[in-house]
Amino acid sequence: MEFRSVSFRGSYLRAQDRPKQWFPQIAFAGRSNVGKSSLLNWLLKQSVARVAKAPGKTRTLNFYLVNDNLFLVDLPGYGYAKVARHLREQWGRELDAYLAKEERIAGVVSLIDIRHSPTALDLELQGLLKELGLASVIVLTKADKLGRSKRHQRQRDVQSQLGLPSPPIATSVAAGEGRRELLRAVAGLADSWRELQQERTHGTEEEKREG
Repeated sequence: MEFRSVSFRGSYLRAQDRPKQWFPQIAFAGRSNVGKSSLLNWLLKQSVARVAKAPGKTRTLNFYLVNDNLFLVDLPGYGYAKVARHLREQWGRELDAYLAKEERIAGVVSLIDIRHSPTALDLELQGLLKELGLASVIVLTKADKLGRSKRHQRQRDVQSQLGLPSPPIATSVAAGEGRRELLRAVAGLADSWRELQQERTHGTEEEKREG
């Protein structure tokens, strides 16, 4: 999979304002300083996501339409203490509602800094995704900050901590590592969602004929 076209479609928080196209949505989530915007720009090969000097600047759900049939959704970073409490609470309500009610979510790409163990908020997000039955791809960012042997050890550690069937994807924007693996994972999430939609449509049509 490669992104042939990319366009920013807007920043929204409330459900009624978001894009209406029935395309799969893949959300990117992580702590405010995990390098999410940089990774998105690197993945898309375009500087579309704003990289702020201070963390916590993504305050809406930012929608990027790729290949005219898939949305990548940049979620507000979590865990940034300097953001006002009432704003953090508003983000939490809207994000919980988005994850729980949006039928077009094909999966969530969860970003974790490879230098640190998953935080309580990271674990809380994984628990929520499991509870909601949402697919999740774990990505370790900033892999260039560790040597290769230490990097592999951190992948095994996170795999064990989160109970993953395989080691998480290690990426480095600076070194250009892991992009192909991440693209493959994104494509897999989108394809699985589309297959499920076809099954549901086929099932509904058969029920109508039998009725």
